[in-house]
Amino acid sequence: MPTHHTPVHLAAAEAVAARAGVAATDLKVEAPPRAELGDLAVGCFAIAKAQKKNPAQVAQEIAAAITPHGPIASATATGPFVNFRLDRTQTYRWLVDAALRGTLVPGQVGAGKTICIDYSSPNISKHLAYHHIRGTTIGHSLAQIFRALGYRVVGINFLGDWGATHGMVIAAYERWGAEEPLDVTKLNELYVRFREEAKNNPILEQEARNTFKRLEDGDPHIRALWQRFRDISWAEFEEIYKLLGIEFDEIRGESAYEPDMPRVFEELRPLLEESEGALVVPLEGEKTPILLKTKDGTTLYATRDVAAAEYRWNTYHFDRSLYVVDRGQALHFRQLFKLLLKAGHTWATRCEHVPYGLIKVGGKRSATRLGGVVLMRDVFRIAEADVREVIAKVNPNLPPDVVDDVAPKIGIGAVVFANLATQRDKDIDFDLDKAISLEGDSGPYVQYSHARCASIARKAGETITSIEGVDFGKLAHDAEWEVAKKLLEFPDIVVRAADNSEPHGVAHYLLQLAGDFSRWYTLGNSDPSLRVLVDDPDVRRARLALVAAVQAVLATGLSLLGIAAPEQM
Repeated sequence: MPTHHTPVHLAAAEAVAARAGVAATDLKVEAPPRAELGDLAVGCFAIAKAQKKNPAQVAQEIAAAITPHGPIASATATGPFVNFRLDRTQTYRWLVDAALRGTLVPGQVGAGKTICIDYSSPNISKHLAYHHIRGTTIGHSLAQIFRALGYRVVGINFLGDWGATHGMVIAAYERWGAEEPLDVTKLNELYVRFREEAKNNPILEQEARNTFKRLEDGDPHIRALWQRFRDISWAEFEEIYKLLGIEFDEIRGESAYEPDMPRVFEELRPLLEESEGALVVPLEGEKTPILLKTKDGTTLYATRDVAAAEYRWNTYHFDRSLYVVDRGQALHFRQLFKLLLKAGHTWATRCEHVPYGLIKVGGKRSATRLGGVVLMRDVFRIAEADVREVIAKVNPNLPPDVVDDVAPKIGIGAVVFANLATQRDKDIDFDLDKAISLEGDSGPYVQYSHARCASIARKAGETITSIEGVDFGKLAHDAEWEVAKKLLEFPDIVVRAADNSEPHGVAHYLLQLAGDFSRWYTLGNSDPSLRVLVDDPDVRRARLALVAAVQAVLATGLSLLGIAAPEQM
């Protein structure tokens, strides 16, 4: 997959391409492993292979033929790589301008392409529990990333609002009733009680199946109860989605596909086989067939997933369709995609399962604080309370109205970041103390870096919003250049996050950028001439412009993760 090229990267790629007879977009431009080697590097392995030459020799020949132009100051060969030094002034100009205009993320990458993202998708009559947070935050972050790259994104909440468990809840309500006003807690308690009593009373299992059959058959009384439970559940889910800043483009539960079931079975009829009264489809390379209808005649999750996939294709003609669901569902999705292909849907190759690991509560204090907590909103509430304590220690003079505004943003941001900073296929040990810390690999550390940039501008009494009148030749220190080089990596980081459906790369990058910024900014503590707010107006403006670029990229990066960027902390 070609690297995304900024105009600066493209200049390096074109300099090599022009002398190698290849397309510039096929060349990978990256940072060399050590700063002394240069600012950018292009490997010559593929070129050497095509020319049947030694890669080091090819690099030597290409470097010798390159003359300085545009942002390219010089080119040298080190082994099989052509290393470039950039004209710093030109690079700063383009980079800061793009950051301030908000054009650093290449918004044309996804032009004309549609991506469906199925995420969060909780079951009704149950709470949005803390274990839902990874699927919810990964899916939301991917939606933000793809939108920033210019894709048409369809964020889908495929509500679990159909199936045997809903038969249980309705049967339980019919049997025992519940105190009004009815809420999700009471619905969930009915479900738990039903499951518990069914262990010793097999009649209850059959009662639940019969109730679900009545639901599928359209019994008006059962349908009305089901609709009420669904509405109560969605109202609670929506409150939490609002806290997270999530809006779905489509909220379409499994129930929406119930009318499609006869058509789906008719379509799959040539593939269906009977097994112990149930209907299944055997699949190549799978030990077990995929189950589509139980012996009771009720449909299953897989059947509704077939109808949903067909609906999404017919409605959106997606280029990719992502299912952000935990890795425990890997077999289900592998079988689903094989079934869709077997049914003749060639677009099934565009469907991808985006699996993620489990979340556990780590650390003694976290286990004590969160041990009995299963609700997502409760975790946010506890995180916010802890954040208020942190703010009181580090910034006791922050006005109460500002604390009220930023505490939820930092608390929720801390929890979200902790869930995105680890590669999604790995399990997470969630440690609340680490998550809310202003030091180390945390969301608040990145948010604090953003707030610090805003604070510098406030102190200067000037917010740089354009590069007009800025002399970037005044940025002469290597620490400033390290910050610029880190900013240059941002476009490619975002493109790769989309290609791999992996927000972790963006989170990791933001921590690195915050670190590089801190190293540069704190140099002024020991050498006053290196402070941002020096007396020389031209140096001061140039440094303020770089600070503004860092602030803009931190804000953009945080928004891609679904996290707020407060200006005070």
